[in-house]
Amino acid sequence: MHDVFQYLKAKWILWAFGLAAMALVPFMAYLGGQDVALGCYVSLILGFLLALLLFVDGRSYVARLRQLRAICAHLEALPEALPAPQDALDAANQAVIRALAVQLAQTSRALEAAQREDLSYYTLWVHQIKTPIAAMRLVLQNGAAQEADVLCQELFKIERYAELALQYVKLREIANDLVIERCALEGIVRACVRKYGLLFVYKGLSLELAPLDGTVVSDAKWLGFVLEQFLSNAIKYTHAGSVKIYMERGSLVIEDSGIGIRPEDLPRIFEKGYTGYNGRLDTRASGVGLYLARQVADALAIRIAVQSEPGRGTRVTLAFPDADTFRFQE
Repeated sequence: MHDVFQYLKAKWILWAFGLAAMALVPFMAYLGGQDVALGCYVSLILGFLLALLLFVDGRSYVARLRQLRAICAHLEALPEALPAPQDALDAANQAVIRALAVQLAQTSRALEAAQREDLSYYTLWVHQIKTPIAAMRLVLQNGAAQEADVLCQELFKIERYAELALQYVKLREIANDLVIERCALEGIVRACVRKYGLLFVYKGLSLELAPLDGTVVSDAKWLGFVLEQFLSNAIKYTHAGSVKIYMERGSLVIEDSGIGIRPEDLPRIFEKGYTGYNGRLDTRASGVGLYLARQVADALAIRIAVQSEPGRGTRVTLAFPDADTFRFQE
């Protein structure tokens, strides 16, 4: 019915003219002293012809309207799916649409090619940079102990930034990389802690790791990536005290005694490129780590809650999905 109203609205001049003609015929018969009944009969004939015209033209209009809507839902078939033009103006409009469709297809292909080239470049860059990193680590193992410790920490940061760049590229097609299964949470957490052990020692921070019995339904690799981002931030912004990792009502909690997050920054910490007040203090902050963590967590159906108070630390809670959320391998 909505399409019928759309048609009547578009053709209002036609049916308004027809109605005016129907009213004019008996009126002219009356003014001319002719048989008004005959004028009414002629008016009825005009009304029938008008209704027939509107019916035939309306069916064609509604059919074309629905066809165009279907085309809009499948734009890739646009040039071939356009209905046959009914007149020269319709043909001109379709010519413009086809030209735009061709230009859009060319632009899309160019963009896809550029994205593939960027993907290849970043992937190659990350793999290439791993070679000098490995060489630097071998050299540092034979260097002076004090200098080697400092350089090892900076080298670890380089490795992390390289991995972050690679994960950023892979995030575009994360759905194709997920392997959802039952994962031993304690093993994943301990692997993350071991990875950042050097920074704990360097900053003199203590770690309180409670037993994490049980399993969660997730992807072990990507879950580890999420945990690393929060653990890295906990270490970075904690200058004294400890980092605690424990379970609370089925959720994993990462809690630190660091500088905390300002209330005005807290709602935006997962925005891409947003560093907030703490990030401005640390000029190396990129605002990408937490953004990627949130994107991955969404893909894994993990709910993240962050509570923080300036000067009193930050508490991050990860609530894992139920087993029925994914089809996983036993």
